[in-house]
Amino acid sequence: MSIIVGLTGQSGAGKTTVCDTLKNCGFAIINCDQTAREVTSEGSECNQKLSEIFPNCFDENLKLDRQKMAAEVFSDKVKLQQLDETIYPYIIEQINKEIERLSIKYKYIILDAPTLFEAGADKICDKIISVIADEKIRFDRISKRDKISSELIKKRFSSQYDEMFFKENSDYVIYNNLDLENAVKQTEEIAKAIKGSF
Repeated sequence: MSIIVGLTGQSGAGKTTVCDTLKNCGFAIINCDQTAREVTSEGSECNQKLSEIFPNCFDENLKLDRQKMAAEVFSDKVKLQQLDETIYPYIIEQINKEIERLSIKYKYIILDAPTLFEAGADKICDKIISVIADEKIRFDRISKRDKISSELIKKRFSSQYDEMFFKENSDYVIYNNLDLENAVKQTEEIAKAIKGSF
């Protein structure tokens, strides 16, 4: 039986660096953002349901406009909840299939999931790693990476859990305020600790 490790954290905290390091340490990766894209692919069953709730975010072929969707849900908590409740069952189903497939070859599997707790995927994890960083650092990283407005970044932050939540609900926390080398070092120590526990 494989060990399932959830990897989550604040937007812009540098989760990609941590994920790449864990991969180098021999962990298989399930990219849950990619899974979300798969379940909301053009014409999918999930999109059919979403288009009834968010008609302005789809074209006639049921292709999702992700930027429109982000702008709509990050400014309205009720709409965000509607999105979550519709999409997460499809994502969890797909994740379970991936775990089954990867378990044949890998002992340790990472669920790279920005919305791990929101999706309820934390319930299938043996351990949870969260990546956090100061707000200003995260703001600058997202601004450079995603090229989105300050207003949308702030809305994204306000729709997510705060630092204390991640500290209280994780087995390991990576503080990614410093350089790449520091983040890699913390991650390698955690990978070693997890492998030593199972």
